[in-house]
Amino acid sequence: MDALAGLLDGPRARGAFLLRMVMEPPWSVRIEDRAPLCLMSMTAGEAWIVPAEGAEPVLLRPGDLAIARGPEPYTVADRPGSAPQTRIGPGGTCTTLRGDPLSQSTHLGVRTWGNAPDGAANMLVGTYLLDGEISRRLLDALPALLLLPGGGRSSPLLTLLDNEIARDEPGQSVVLDRLLDLLLIDALRTWFSRPGAEAPAWYRAMGDPVVGQALRLLQNEPAHPWTVAALADRTGVSRAGLARRFTELVGEPPMAYLTGWRLAVAADLLRETDATVEAVARKVGYSQAFAFSTAFKRVRGVGPQDYRNGGRLPDRQQSLPVA
Repeated sequence: MDALAGLLDGPRARGAFLLRMVMEPPWSVRIEDRAPLCLMSMTAGEAWIVPAEGAEPVLLRPGDLAIARGPEPYTVADRPGSAPQTRIGPGGTCTTLRGDPLSQSTHLGVRTWGNAPDGAANMLVGTYLLDGEISRRLLDALPALLLLPGGGRSSPLLTLLDNEIARDEPGQSVVLDRLLDLLLIDALRTWFSRPGAEAPAWYRAMGDPVVGQALRLLQNEPAHPWTVAALADRTGVSRAGLARRFTELVGEPPMAYLTGWRLAVAADLLRETDATVEAVARKVGYSQAFAFSTAFKRVRGVGPQDYRNGGRLPDRQQSLPVA
């Protein structure tokens, strides 16, 4: 599993939050859900995305795709100066700015929300509600808000998502999750392949025939008792050659990368499963729970059990309609 796959593994297992937003001007929605990632695309009309203070507003037209990276708040509106009328909080809670619930009054149908059934602005919204240490490696490489212009034409994936989002068929949530995953993967690949794109070093290194293979071995088999010599043997190069090339392309030696990857996988296992600390330690290559706990605390600042106890997401409260 590479970090791009890791970004999707947790959210896909739990489900993402998807809806069609239908609005008639004037309108403005303040997003304070602290979600790690949100995809937005217009199917009709236009909208402005206003990031945190100091950043320039971004105009979203039909066919464009925007990705907002949390947890900083932002505003989506008919124009940059429109005052927010609605607040979206953690877990998709929908209230007025004073905190009064709005989900029932703005429910327009299956996965459809807004202030007018025939509003001029139609936006597809897909929000990943879960975060993780593996995905954080990728999310940290993204700007707070990125825009992929569509040139007035929607991608086939956006068209499929638009057709499916308001349907209520058996297994529909799985269909929507997969479509959103594919859309996100395609968008990130496009973003990192742009001329002059500042993709993270490990992402670029994936394209190297030797280092890319070494990275996949480490990521797919973190519990294996790797050494640089064993890794070099599996990739068909000398130990010194692999160590030098890996460090040049990734920015750290192979064993340092492996330690970071093991602890990132462990952090997600602690948060997303009920496996014991000892079981998690074995899954990521530590034969003793004590050694694992010591390494984890050195890097994270807290022990595995304390991390688990503090890493639970709050239960959802008054939420936007999803069905």
